[in-house]
Amino acid sequence: MAHDHHHHTIEPRTVNAAFVIGIALNFLFVVIEVIIGLSIHSLSLLSDAGHNLADVAALSLSLLAYRLMKVRSNENYTYGYRKTSILVALFNAMVLFISVGAIAYEAAHRFFNPEPLPGITIAWVAGIGIIINSVTALLFFRERKKDLNIRSAYMHLLSDALVSLGLVIGGVIIFYTGWFWIDPALGILIAIVILFSTWSLLKESFRLSLDGVPAAMNLQQVKDAAKKIDGVKEVHHIHLWGMSTTENALTAHVVIDEKNSLANAEKIKHELKHALEHLNIQHITLEMETDKENCEEEEC
Repeated sequence: MAHDHHHHTIEPRTVNAAFVIGIALNFLFVVIEVIIGLSIHSLSLLSDAGHNLADVAALSLSLLAYRLMKVRSNENYTYGYRKTSILVALFNAMVLFISVGAIAYEAAHRFFNPEPLPGITIAWVAGIGIIINSVTALLFFRERKKDLNIRSAYMHLLSDALVSLGLVIGGVIIFYTGWFWIDPALGILIAIVILFSTWSLLKESFRLSLDGVPAAMNLQQVKDAAKKIDGVKEVHHIHLWGMSTTENALTAHVVIDEKNSLANAEKIKHELKHALEHLNIQHITLEMETDKENCEEEEC
C-alpha cells in the first residue's frame, strides 16, 4: 500500500520555477498592455492590465506562501508558517472579487458612453495575452490538484487566458462592425466568468481558515478506518483540520476494550495512525482510553 502516499508529493523546484516564470511573463504583459492601452484609449486593455497586475501580486503572494510552508517550526510558531498558504488563497479569492467589481463598474459606465477604438490593435495585444497566460497556466497544471494555493494560481491564469480570448474576438468584431459597445459588454462578461471560477476557491479557503474539515475528507471516513482495527471500540472528540493547503492534522480520543487495553494500546495506535496516513492525514495525536474509564465529558 506504500504507493498510496506518492501522489501527494509536490516537486518544489518545478513549482518555484513555474511561479518565477509566471510572475515575469505576466509583468511584462502588463507593461505592454498599459503602454498600448493608454496610446489608443482602450478601456478593455487597461482594465485587463489592472486585472493582470492583480495576478502578478497574487502569484508573488502564492510563491511567498509556498516558500513559507517549508520554513521550520519554532517556539512561537509551533506549526511553522504553513497556514500562510491558506490565508493567501483566501486573500487571492477576495482580490479577484474586488477586480470583478472594478471591471463591472467601468464597463457599465463605458456601455452608455462608448468610445471609438482601433479593434485590430486590441485583438493583437490580447492575442499575446492568450499565449502568455496559457503557457503560465500549463506550468501549474500538473500540481494543481494537490495544493489549493497552486490551484488558485492556476485558476487565475486560466481565467486570464479566457479574458484575453474574449478581447481578441471583441477586437475583431469592433474592427469589422464599428460596434464600440462590444468593448464594455465583454468587460461585464469577463467579470461574470471570474466570479464563478472564484466562488469555490473562496469557499474552500474560508473553510480551511476556520479550521474546518477539508473538502475532500469527512469524519465518517476516520471513524470507519478506526472501527476496522481490532480492539477499538469507538472514537470520539475527533478534530480534523487543514494545517496548510496540502497537510492535515487530527486529534481524537480512542476507546479500547479493557482486557485488550494496555498490552495492545501501542499496537492499536500504530495501526490506526497508519490507516489515517492513507487518508492523507499527516499529523496525528491520539488519546487512548479504556471503556472502563468513566468519561466525564458530555459527548460520551
